[in-house]
Amino acid sequence: MVRRVVRAPDIREGRFADLGRRLADLGRRLTDLGWRLADLGWRLADLERRLAGLEWRLAGLGWRLAGVGTVADMGSGGQRRTRRDEAAEANGFAELATDPFRADRDRLVASPYFARLGGVTQVVSASGSALLHNRLTHSLKVAQVARSITERITADGSGELVAGLGGCAPDVAEAAALGHDLGHPPFGHLGEQVLDRIARNRYGLADGFEGNAQTFRIVTTTEAGGPTPKGLNLTAATRAALAKYPWARLHRPHPHPSSMATPPRGAAEPPEAPGTGSAKFSTYLTELDDLEQARAPFADRIEPWQQTVEASVMDLADDIAYAIHDLQDFHRIGVLQHAEVATELGRWLDSAGELAALPDAELRERHRRPGRSLEYLRRRMHAKDSWITDDDAFADAVARVRGELVDELLGVPFDGSVEAEQATATFSARWTSRLVHGVLVTSSPSARTGHVTLRPAQWHEVQVLKFVHRRFVLQRADLALHQRGQASLVASLVDALDGWLADRDESARLPRRLHDLVELAEEQYAALARTAPELLVGATGEPVRGTDAIRGLARGRAVIDFVASLTDSQAQGMLDAITGRTAQPWSEPSVL
Repeated sequence: MVRRVVRAPDIREGRFADLGRRLADLGRRLTDLGWRLADLGWRLADLERRLAGLEWRLAGLGWRLAGVGTVADMGSGGQRRTRRDEAAEANGFAELATDPFRADRDRLVASPYFARLGGVTQVVSASGSALLHNRLTHSLKVAQVARSITERITADGSGELVAGLGGCAPDVAEAAALGHDLGHPPFGHLGEQVLDRIARNRYGLADGFEGNAQTFRIVTTTEAGGPTPKGLNLTAATRAALAKYPWARLHRPHPHPSSMATPPRGAAEPPEAPGTGSAKFSTYLTELDDLEQARAPFADRIEPWQQTVEASVMDLADDIAYAIHDLQDFHRIGVLQHAEVATELGRWLDSAGELAALPDAELRERHRRPGRSLEYLRRRMHAKDSWITDDDAFADAVARVRGELVDELLGVPFDGSVEAEQATATFSARWTSRLVHGVLVTSSPSARTGHVTLRPAQWHEVQVLKFVHRRFVLQRADLALHQRGQASLVASLVDALDGWLADRDESARLPRRLHDLVELAEEQYAALARTAPELLVGATGEPVRGTDAIRGLARGRAVIDFVASLTDSQAQGMLDAITGRTAQPWSEPSVL
């Protein structure tokens, strides 16, 4: 047997080789562990990013639940939440809500000016009928639609755009919707026209009377139920959201939007009243500072004449609610008749080309012939809103309204039955849903609309629905007769109160509220005469000088404020009492 002799160097080499293999294996394992650790690091980093994203989402949800609505509320340094008098908020005024926007909503709902809307006409006096909307039920429906629109634009991916425009909190949009009609006087738009004419022609008030401006005056000046004796001390965002037409009748802002090549809706002067200023506006001269402060957080986000996003939501919700529920009302009471509406819409659909060829003069002269009023609407839309008007979309809208309003709803007279109630409810729900689903947010809207608007199909449908209401309800002779009586009532009440104010022997027994309003207006107009007398110059160009002139303006504004704060029945009852038409003493603690 041959024995192999292994030398020491060979043993050492083998051991080194084995150690090398083990070290190489360990290296591979360490490398593999490194990759695993790296992978774990990436996974942890990814998890961290996801947690951060979740944190932002939860924060966003928290802001929305708290009424903030968008990141813009955080990025603007809280300016949207600024109140005119921050110190007053620390004086122990009790609130149910801790969030400022929710507190705004609560203050508006608790206001007696809000409660009085239940006694103010929407179109005709409800006289206690549950079948007709009043300004209160209208405002509640506008608020419902406004909140739905806000939630929709928050959920559809428009959040970043909305934040860049200044934000949109659901509570702010809802508060603006609830408060948007606070300034409507007795008998609705009719009372508004009468008070405007009296304010300008009798009292020399350059900015007259306007329901939207009166709303802003109430929440900033005349309402005494908030933490301060002047106004509700609302946040800047809510005050700005109430400014549907964010300019004064004259002078402000400069340049005035009425001078734009395409003025915003409501900014142009009425053709029948040149030199009187904008047809619609949201502030009187006495509240200009409040409007400017409310708009300050949005100064670098939107143009001076543009609505805030929340104001745009409120405005659109008002249009949608009005277009639907007024048609319901007049169907319920039998005023809106199937035959005449069907004839008008059907004739236009059957003869659109023929009607389009008619000269304007012939169209106006024989506008009562079927189809012609609708053709006039089409031409007016092209003239005023060429940015969106489209003939095919208009024809589709007319066809849809004929099918769903005329053939379905009006096709069966309302008789109070379960079937009739179901048909009315279905019509309302279907159209509200359709119009809200047609909402979109745009970064560069036409001057004629806000950042929140409707898609072309739904926009045309709203125009046709409003046309039906205007043509077959508002233009009725029996309604005109009723309204002329109401106009006479409002004018007579102003006359009576003005005479009482001028009677030195009886002025001490004025209603206390009217006395307070005179003092408040004197203070405001005296301050304007000292600091900005040019603002008191109206269309005549005559300056206001002297104590008597200031007192005359103040007395006029106070009488207008007082009458505008009454319900329909209060106005009637006070006139009967003050003119001796009733043998019973008239007592209404809320106004006496």
